[in-house]
Amino acid sequence: MTGTGHDVKRYQRTKLIVSLAGGFVSFAFTLFLLASGITRQFEQAAFALTPNIYLALLLFSLFFGTVSSAASLPFSFFSGFILEHRYGMSNQSFAQWCWEGFKGMLISLPIMLPLALLGYFFLVTFDALWWLPVAVMVFIVSIGLSRIAPVLILPLFYTLTPLEDSPLKERILQLVRSTGMTVEGIYTFNLSKTTKKANAAFTGIGRSKRILLGDTLMENFTPDEIETVFAHELGHYTHGHIWKGIVTGTLSIFIGLFLTSLAYDASLSWFGFTAVTQLAALPLLTLWLGLYSLVTSPLSNTLSRRHEFEADRYAVERTGNRPAFVSTMNKLASMNLADRTPHPLVEFLFYSHPSIEKRIAAAGGTV
Repeated sequence: MTGTGHDVKRYQRTKLIVSLAGGFVSFAFTLFLLASGITRQFEQAAFALTPNIYLALLLFSLFFGTVSSAASLPFSFFSGFILEHRYGMSNQSFAQWCWEGFKGMLISLPIMLPLALLGYFFLVTFDALWWLPVAVMVFIVSIGLSRIAPVLILPLFYTLTPLEDSPLKERILQLVRSTGMTVEGIYTFNLSKTTKKANAAFTGIGRSKRILLGDTLMENFTPDEIETVFAHELGHYTHGHIWKGIVTGTLSIFIGLFLTSLAYDASLSWFGFTAVTQLAALPLLTLWLGLYSLVTSPLSNTLSRRHEFEADRYAVERTGNRPAFVSTMNKLASMNLADRTPHPLVEFLFYSHPSIEKRIAAAGGTV
């Protein structure tokens, strides 16, 4: 869909409002569950079914997760289904949308539940220093997921097809060879099964690095433009943005968990809790972590936008094709309904990528 400037502004504004409203409702709902004593009832129900603290934790997580998901579902449905169809961006039926969400939950549970058990073990074992092993655990898991996600998880959602030999494939491989890197393969994936938006990615670390090109990109962009998109993704790797992101993310996790541990301990008495290990009190952790994420997200977004500018500059310099970069940005803005000129405060607070006009201007092009 190619929307008018008014349509784009309205689409992006609605997206932002729904996201903020969903976050506020989730926060307020969790606060209500804590203050009303409902989390205590969840805890009592869990221990009524099993005396084992870790099995009780799983049951408590099931109870709390179910009601929390129910509270946030209307916002996810409106933003991810209703709004996308209203602006002609989605290719999903209602059944497909439900199935993708359910599949995501099924895949995340085997990952999240063991982590919850291990995290609670650290909470019980390390007392006031629980945040330290939890932060180490999160770092290790993030590295592991970066390696296995392109190989094991992504194919569960999309069909990955090796890109056939072609001049475009050779151009992409030539860019890769010029950096001395190796990749496991170049694939197209059926992004169009869910959306009309275009995207590409350079995923994985180590031997699992893969080049992924959405079929919407392949069908609507010229070879020069696709090369530009890939050169941008390659720029993230050559500038070390992936590892920089992991390092800064890990540092943020360590600081965030440390501050959360202090706030969590200090706020237990507000709700009548007496121990950090009390199951009914654990949702309080999510509140403090959410607040920390909200406060620090403008900083992480600022770093992300800087990385995007660096990757853009790399793409233009590597391909030597500034007109292709400009046309690529214009097409992406049109296909993805991107706001070319968001309010500066909105961009600072919420945008992980610079606005399209700023990216084109920084590359020395004109819209």
